[in-house]
Amino acid sequence: MASLLLAVIYVAFISLGLPDGILGSAWPTVYVSMGVPVGAAGIVTTIMASGTIVSSLFSAKVLRRLGTGRVTLISVGMTAVALFGFSISTSLWMLCLWSIPYGLGAGSVDAALNNFVAVHYKARHMNWLHCFWGVGASAGPFIMGLVLMNGMTWNFGYRAIGFIQVALVLVLLAALPLWRRMDQTAAETETARSGDIRMLDALKLPGAKQLFLAFFCYCAVEGTAGLWASSYMVLVRGIRPERAAQMASLYFLGITIGRFISGFISARLNNRRMVRLGLAIIVLGGALLLLPLGEGWVFAGLLLLGLGSAPIYPSLLHETPRNFGQEHSQMIMGMQMASAYTGATLMPPLFGLVGQFFGVGLFPFFVLAYTAVMIVMTERATRVFNARKASKPEA
Repeated sequence: MASLLLAVIYVAFISLGLPDGILGSAWPTVYVSMGVPVGAAGIVTTIMASGTIVSSLFSAKVLRRLGTGRVTLISVGMTAVALFGFSISTSLWMLCLWSIPYGLGAGSVDAALNNFVAVHYKARHMNWLHCFWGVGASAGPFIMGLVLMNGMTWNFGYRAIGFIQVALVLVLLAALPLWRRMDQTAAETETARSGDIRMLDALKLPGAKQLFLAFFCYCAVEGTAGLWASSYMVLVRGIRPERAAQMASLYFLGITIGRFISGFISARLNNRRMVRLGLAIIVLGGALLLLPLGEGWVFAGLLLLGLGSAPIYPSLLHETPRNFGQEHSQMIMGMQMASAYTGATLMPPLFGLVGQFFGVGLFPFFVLAYTAVMIVMTERATRVFNARKASKPEA
């Protein structure tokens, strides 16, 4: 039963990733059709991410009341409704309205499934779980690009993805009985026990603030690349909108491939080395985007950004119990995810504002700046944890 349920969780994470990249890939045509500024995408994503933050903060209470299976089903259903709402939108305020259920749905299922897999399954599944998120995140822009290339409007792209989401809802509905034996086990009991530490006390733990900032910057990279890569290709590199919409999926494809590979090599390279490797690859991808080369090199740079991003988030999450102890890990885990969502909320619209006044050509510089902060913060945290380990007396 555990293996079958794991397959269902992977399907649920496909549904979580499916809508994530489509706004960025569709935006070059959306803002023109609606007659709004290019930076208005930041308003929509801010509402989405704000809903995600709120629902993730309250996810523990909702989980205790409904259970993981029902929370997953309801959350995916909410995103399906939101996608159909996007497909009938004709103005910015309508996009903002439908962004509310999308954000609220995404946060609960993310927090629920990450915690469930961390408790019930082996570490390699954390990388592969996020790999399946990448499958959905890669498929979304690709589908949108196909729709645009065949002469249809972006509305049809949202509608097509909405129908896929409905099919996933039906799978989750059929799988509800699989959750019943596991929903009231040690996972939720342990969640309640490990959350006794207060947020202010968690902030004082050595290395915590550095990692919170690292998570913030990671999702700043992911959110900015997912939303603005397509616009960068169109407005700066002169690539056709339909071609750029399709190629924007390369970033999420890189994440997907990278996390699949990471699941195999994580046993040989520890989490900290995986993070360092990922950061180095992001720097290489950002450098390629800066060079005045042909569009093939732009696509390669975008793919490298995804490959570099792949191991960072799962590896940092998996390292949490070792860094802070199992008694504090649940509270720290929630705060790390909240920091990540905050980065996804604030930084893509900030770049939209900067890009509107100073040009979208600054996109690679922003990605490299976020990466530089990640490098500094993760290395500082590593020194803190190593020093603490060295100071402990031998047993």
